[in-house]
Amino acid sequence: MSADRLSVVVTRRLPEKVEARLSELFDVELRTDDAPMTRDALTEAVGRADVLVPTVTDRIDAGLLARAGERLKLIAHYGSGVDNIDVATARQRGILVSNTPGASTDDTADMTMALMLAVTRRIPEGLATMQAGEWTGWAPNALLGGRIAGRRIGILGLGRIGQAVARRARAFGMQIHYHNRRPVRDSIARELDATYHDSLDHMIARMDVVSVNCPHTPSTFHLLNARRIGLMKPTAVLVNTSRGEVVDENALARALEQGRIAGAGLDVFEHGAEVNPALRGLPNTVLLPHMGSATVEGRAEMGEKVIINIKTFADGHRPPDQVAPQDL
Repeated sequence: MSADRLSVVVTRRLPEKVEARLSELFDVELRTDDAPMTRDALTEAVGRADVLVPTVTDRIDAGLLARAGERLKLIAHYGSGVDNIDVATARQRGILVSNTPGASTDDTADMTMALMLAVTRRIPEGLATMQAGEWTGWAPNALLGGRIAGRRIGILGLGRIGQAVARRARAFGMQIHYHNRRPVRDSIARELDATYHDSLDHMIARMDVVSVNCPHTPSTFHLLNARRIGLMKPTAVLVNTSRGEVVDENALARALEQGRIAGAGLDVFEHGAEVNPALRGLPNTVLLPHMGSATVEGRAEMGEKVIINIKTFADGHRPPDQVAPQDL
């Protein structure tokens, strides 16, 4: 398949430099507005494209893939997590799936620390006081937060991003704990001075901060349910920069409202942009609009990976970031 004849459909507006490079290399269809494609538009796209470049806002499920034309051979996802794509069905239909792993690792880890500090140091409350013109000067007991040095952080999912969070948290003087399906390599555990917990319940009950850094899969859906949230210490904070579906949002909202945990910092939500109204307005909760990977550098790197994956495929080789069902 010749690269200059490859038909590529992009589902969202991407950084200008990324779009320009795609246009140089391929016969590409770009969006003129920055809104998610409708289901009908996605159906038309998979019916005519050789390559689809979707984002996290696109649901590429079995029903959509059943409408794909014979030309569609690669889904070059602009993003790391692929829980919005039915990878197994794509594979069965002879469609490869690639993603952009590592491009947003540092950015998401930075945001995890930002949310942790925002909640524990009550930064939004201070900001609101200043913006409202209500600050009357320094006072010994005003807006007292908590020190994170010496606290235990329990990382749920010690993959690329989880390890990056651990390195940052360790630099802040925190004690590193984690839960995975299996322990990480000894060399990584030693580097991070990380303690493995085979039991998620055991870890959660002992942590000062719980950081969600695992992907959304059928086995992680509502992994932090009402019972597990109930195990958290009343002084503990929950931070989620991974996927909203991992946390039972209703149970979390109740625990926060009732003061059964100290606070939460959330960059992702169970129902996407439909944020649970019970979470809004809580003084112990910081909500952000999925900004974890939102840096100029990170989004450009994601685009570069997409281009490399498509170009490598067009040249007749396996995309370097191909996703296999067994990897999920």
